[in-house]
Amino acid sequence: MNEKTRIGSSGHGKGRDPIVVVHAEMSTRAGGMLSARRDTSSSPRYLKEAKTQRGEDANLSVYTDSPDLTPCFQNSLLVWVPCIYLWAALPCYLLYLKHHRRGYIILSHLSRLKTALAILLWCVSWADLFYSFHGLVQGWAPPPVFFVSPLVVGITMLLATLLIQYERLQGVQSSGVLIIFWFLCVVCAIIPFRSKILSALAEGKISDPFRFTTFYISFALLLSALIVSCFREKPPFFSPENDDPNPSPEASAGFLSRLSFGWFTGMAILGYRRPLVDQDLWSLNKEDCSHMVVQRLLKEWKRQQKQAAGPKAAAAFGKTVSGEDQVLLGHRPRSPEASFLWALLATFRSSLLISACYKLVLDLLSFVNPQLLSILIQFISNPTAPAWWGFLLAGLMFTSSMIQTLIVNQYHHGIFVYGLQFRTAITGLIYRKALVITNSVKHQSTVGEMVNLMSVDAQRFMDVAPFINMIWSTPLQIILTIYFLWQMLGPSSLAGVALLILLIPINGMVAMKMRSYQVQQMKFKDSRIKLMSEILGGIKVLKLYAWEPSFLGLVEGIRQGELRLLRKGTYLQAISNFIWVCTPFLVTLITLGVFVCVDENNVLDAEKAFVSVSLFDVLRMPLSLLSNLISNLIQASLPLPRSLSSLTLYTLVLPGYAITIHNGTFTWAQDLPPILHSLNIQILKGALVAVVGPVGCGKSSLVSALLGEMEKLEGKVSVKGSVAYVPQQAWIQNCTLQENVLFGQTMDPKRYQQALETCALLADLEVLPGGDQTEIGEKGINLSGGQRQRVSLARAVYSNADIFLLDDPLSAVDSHVARHIFDHVIGPEGVLAGKTRLLVTHGISFLPQTDFIIVLADGQVSEMGPYSALLQHDGSFANFLHNYAPDEPQEHLEDSRIVLEQTDEEELLIDDTLSNHTGLTESEPVTYEVQRQFVRQLSTMSSEGESQSRMVPWRHLSQSEKVVEAKKTGMLIQEEKAETGKVRLRVFLDYAKAVGLWTSFVICVLYVGQSAAAIGADMWLSAWTSDSMAEGRQNNTSLRLGVYATLGILQGLLVMLSAFTMAMGGVHAASLLHKALLYNKIHSPQAFFDTTPSGRILNRFSKDINVMDEILAPSILLLLRTFCSSLSTLIVITVTTPLFLVVILPLAVLYIFTQRFYVATSRQLRRLESINRSPIYSHFSETVSGTSVIRAYNRSHDFQVLSNMKVDTNQKSSYLFIVSNRWLSVRVEFVGNCVVFFAALFAVIGRSSLNPGLVGLSVSYALQVTSVLNWMIRAMSDLESNIVAVERVMEYSRTEMEAPWVVEGSRPPEGWPLHGEVEFRNYSVRYRPGLELVLKNLSLRVRGGEKVGIVGRTGAGKSSMTLALFRIVEAAEGEILVDGLNVANIGLHDLRSQLTIIPQDPILFSGTLRMNLDPFGRYSEEDIWKALELAHLHKFVSAQPAGLDFPCTEGGENLSIGQRQLVCLARALLRKSRILVLDEATAAIDLETDDLIQATIRTQFDTCTVLTIAHRLNTIMDYSRVLVLDKGVVAEFDSPTNLIAARGIFYEMARDAGLA
Repeated sequence: MNEKTRIGSSGHGKGRDPIVVVHAEMSTRAGGMLSARRDTSSSPRYLKEAKTQRGEDANLSVYTDSPDLTPCFQNSLLVWVPCIYLWAALPCYLLYLKHHRRGYIILSHLSRLKTALAILLWCVSWADLFYSFHGLVQGWAPPPVFFVSPLVVGITMLLATLLIQYERLQGVQSSGVLIIFWFLCVVCAIIPFRSKILSALAEGKISDPFRFTTFYISFALLLSALIVSCFREKPPFFSPENDDPNPSPEASAGFLSRLSFGWFTGMAILGYRRPLVDQDLWSLNKEDCSHMVVQRLLKEWKRQQKQAAGPKAAAAFGKTVSGEDQVLLGHRPRSPEASFLWALLATFRSSLLISACYKLVLDLLSFVNPQLLSILIQFISNPTAPAWWGFLLAGLMFTSSMIQTLIVNQYHHGIFVYGLQFRTAITGLIYRKALVITNSVKHQSTVGEMVNLMSVDAQRFMDVAPFINMIWSTPLQIILTIYFLWQMLGPSSLAGVALLILLIPINGMVAMKMRSYQVQQMKFKDSRIKLMSEILGGIKVLKLYAWEPSFLGLVEGIRQGELRLLRKGTYLQAISNFIWVCTPFLVTLITLGVFVCVDENNVLDAEKAFVSVSLFDVLRMPLSLLSNLISNLIQASLPLPRSLSSLTLYTLVLPGYAITIHNGTFTWAQDLPPILHSLNIQILKGALVAVVGPVGCGKSSLVSALLGEMEKLEGKVSVKGSVAYVPQQAWIQNCTLQENVLFGQTMDPKRYQQALETCALLADLEVLPGGDQTEIGEKGINLSGGQRQRVSLARAVYSNADIFLLDDPLSAVDSHVARHIFDHVIGPEGVLAGKTRLLVTHGISFLPQTDFIIVLADGQVSEMGPYSALLQHDGSFANFLHNYAPDEPQEHLEDSRIVLEQTDEEELLIDDTLSNHTGLTESEPVTYEVQRQFVRQLSTMSSEGESQSRMVPWRHLSQSEKVVEAKKTGMLIQEEKAETGKVRLRVFLDYAKAVGLWTSFVICVLYVGQSAAAIGADMWLSAWTSDSMAEGRQNNTSLRLGVYATLGILQGLLVMLSAFTMAMGGVHAASLLHKALLYNKIHSPQAFFDTTPSGRILNRFSKDINVMDEILAPSILLLLRTFCSSLSTLIVITVTTPLFLVVILPLAVLYIFTQRFYVATSRQLRRLESINRSPIYSHFSETVSGTSVIRAYNRSHDFQVLSNMKVDTNQKSSYLFIVSNRWLSVRVEFVGNCVVFFAALFAVIGRSSLNPGLVGLSVSYALQVTSVLNWMIRAMSDLESNIVAVERVMEYSRTEMEAPWVVEGSRPPEGWPLHGEVEFRNYSVRYRPGLELVLKNLSLRVRGGEKVGIVGRTGAGKSSMTLALFRIVEAAEGEILVDGLNVANIGLHDLRSQLTIIPQDPILFSGTLRMNLDPFGRYSEEDIWKALELAHLHKFVSAQPAGLDFPCTEGGENLSIGQRQLVCLARALLRKSRILVLDEATAAIDLETDDLIQATIRTQFDTCTVLTIAHRLNTIMDYSRVLVLDKGVVAEFDSPTNLIAARGIFYEMARDAGLA
């Protein structure tokens, strides 16, 4: 919670927040109600006497040492007040109970006792009434009040009795309404209690024994009723089933516990004893839970839209779009009247209304203490005044402050909770929106931007919540202040008001300027986070290409722009601070200056001076918050236009066909040209249909069109039945393998087993450390490409859908595994036989077994029909088949299938291509132990906070313990650990160093100087008011005014100077810390990124850097300001009333005791909140990347529930953090109220030795102390909470780094490598210390210019070789020589820039095509076009209007995977290095393009050394040599013909592929 928010909240300066009790009122009351006489006699004679003596009695009652109220007043008004309260509260209370029924409570002993006491009180009042009637019968007529009062009390007691029972039936455990009623009854009875005793003592007898007795009986009963009502009942009997394991005690807390937040004390004690963990946190209240809050907002938003669109538009809209698809974060173009902000406010209107009522009472109460101060100064000035006046005033000040404390904390609790609900609702809406956005929106905004929308913008709404009531509250406070100042100073007060009005536009201008900077800064921040998100996604590619410096430069460039704006903004903030500090002072100065200068007879006495200062102090908060309010409203209004558009889902169904497209034309976005034209396709139910065609012809787009992911420009589409979708790039969740396959469905063991078996996953389960309970890392990081694809396929098989859309699932697996999957899953005899299957494929061997083939070319259907018909047709497809089909007859295929089934299936199936470079497990031998140990040691916990089910040990695990811990689980991703205990001093020191030690020292000195100037100015004012007067006027007015003005302006200048210094230091620190974090992350080894979720790293770059940019410096300034302020208050009070020293110690002990409990708990709550935030964003970015799969499987609702759970986990710590602030506030403000009480009390006791000026000074300082003390703890806690951001950033700035990029003393010679010779000498490598070797004593030599194919079964170490060559993993022993140079001795960039790789996963970055090919701008345009031509992309690029500046979206989403692979080839062609590594580079490409590429490689890299990890063996059959790896050692290494002749491992593989 940032500083602005907090100031906004707690700001109605507690001690200075006062009500209006005018001095005159006391005398009127005295005239009407007070009497020195003490007599309760009811005789008419006495009453007549009283009337005649009223004039004298008034004076006697006020100016007496023993005051009292008249019997008439005591018997009427004092008796009626509690009754009036109960009847007034009744209608609202009954309405509340009607809507909040919680079951009923059984009749307990407590309930019986409450009822009995109320009935007895009713009997006593009835006895009083009958006694009055008895007097009437006897002939002495009692006054009417003795009939009216008992009757009123009797009926009210009957009401209280009925209310006790009604509350019990409604399930109310503790009644606030009745507690207040009994409390009022007891308070009002205290005065008669004293009067009757004094009267009896004075007269020596009891004048009316019956009423005397009934009064004391009723007093005893009232006191008992009050005490009994403070106890709460048992929980309701038939309340809704509550199976919550850790329910919040708030729901069942008593009224007093809720009022003082006492129910939180248990958590505070627990947090003090040991650091809190997630399991300690109580569950949320039902109304705060995510699903409830989001539903309320959705309902209101729909209502707003209906009203805005009118009935006709609403009806039309309802036909096409389902409920949640309507949600828009922002204004709909069709109905601009439907305002999201209004919908938000309307959803929480009841909370807003209640908070507004609290705020109104608070604003009125804030003027009470200045009035009481005025009376206190008059009392000190009048030595003859009775002492009880002073004690009464001190008591009233304390009572007024305590009432304010209780109300202000209820108010703040309310506003912060609905602020939290704002955030929950918006987060929920953005998530739901993300599930239904179209691809055109996806292309416009990246995942990073959408995460930013959820994290930053939702937080802005939360920050604006506390300020909403300021809109009407600030003008009200200004008007009331002006009114009271006019009463005090007359027209002179208008001078101050004029200055205030003058300063508002200046404040406004500063706020507007800050807004414009904020807007620009948000753009920079968005683009920086977007870029960081891409860098983290493609970090491996950057490392392999040695492109880090280019992207480092891009991030630094954006950051510089961001810091430039930040610097300007903080300077403006410093000016704003100057205005904030100087405004109240200048207003006071001008007002008092005009007052003394306008008329020489105007005397500035203590009352006028200090009451004016107190009133201006009341005004200081709302004025300072006005600019905050403006800027916060601006910031919250910014995200509103960032709207997301809705998605059209196809629902039209035609009978007979499972899939029908009639004249369909589709595009990715309305403003882009169509991708698919005039499609007419009909697919029968149960058919197997293949979709074939060259790269970029629209095969994947056709699948997307059927899923409703593309925009339909014309035509009709129908998809009949449920859909399962296997995307070309498998989308894997960060959860267990089993959860990935089940995908939210219930477990059916038989079906599950079948899915694993048919998708060839059983062998993989043997290898994975936790079997199917192994946790899969983010984006499937610890699975190979083939395994990911098979998991994705198993998910489809298990879903048991009607229609299967399979987008090239066989390209990522080896040919024999592809054959197994086709036969057992997709083909005519597979488990999906009878289902409708649409298969996009490049594998021509499967085509004869399909029912129907669709051939696409340039987004249109070129041919369509069964396999045999197309062959006879003799079109382009038939020619293509004749060129690329294997020559061997069909029988041979059958033979190979039989052989396949006979071979040891486990061994065969595990041989899937595991070499996609993102995984780490793929390159290890297939020994179970190694595999298990490898993933085990990676970590113990998941990032998603699975710790709900396991206690996290709060200590650092040693390496061996980690391994043991991980053995029990299959976890890969380490759980983000919360730091515990105090923030280490080192963190503060790190930040101070980043700011600059001298700068930090100067800031502290400036603040001390500012406080000294403030005390000096106030002391001077005190001395001025005590100046002796000559001839009715003060001398030396101009000197007094001049010095006062000088001191005040000095104070303002020092504040501004310190703010400027802090601004410079803060920006400098933010710059340094970001640079250190960025530098470390770019230099981190690949293993770090494989085991750390990107969301966690992004959280450092977004949220934590944001805290350092914008929140940390103001937090430090706030702490300094409040510390100096509270210190100066104690100094001033102690100097004026030394007796105050007596109470300082106990109050300080109480304060420190509270502070220690609070800080320990709140710090840990803030840390937990920070850690529980990451999974929300990780889950969100995972969802955004998998929306098409989630929608295809119709699992949107399940994912919403999952998101709600993660949000609720985060809200638990946020909610308790808010409560901890309120808990603290009540207790600390009690200490502050005691300071006010004792300052006033000691002023009264020592009034003989004090002048009014000193008392005014002392008490006006004391009135400020409540809020200052509160702010000081909050600022300390805030600083501790926010410095955690520095701790987290420093943690990631100090992780282990890879070897240096350039080693100056050991650079390779110019033109190296000249020959491209690669030699491995006794080379061994392991992934981590303590693991087994994945390559063992590898010794081989590849001659310069040689073409070597690398093959081997899964885990043979194929990828490890390439990773080792690029030093992504470092050698355990041995060495690699390139042209005789040991690669371990040179810098990483010197090595990597001289090698070229075409990776299996083609990764592109958002930016132009030119940037993706040549980020350093080293090549000419001619070179680039030539490379594109050789990569067969020339035609595509030249067809684009932008040419080389064609914009690629994030990850290259707007190009097909085949096209992306060709871009990677073009990169390689540009680099022209002597050594080229191909890693399954042509798996996603059709055979025709593959042939062209192979030809290009042969011609363009004919003199280069080429190492190819092969999928399709036919691509390496003409290579010089083939290296066969087996379990990390060289099994065979010779020419392909020799190896086939040797009939070893290679021969078997060639035979399986039909090549031998």
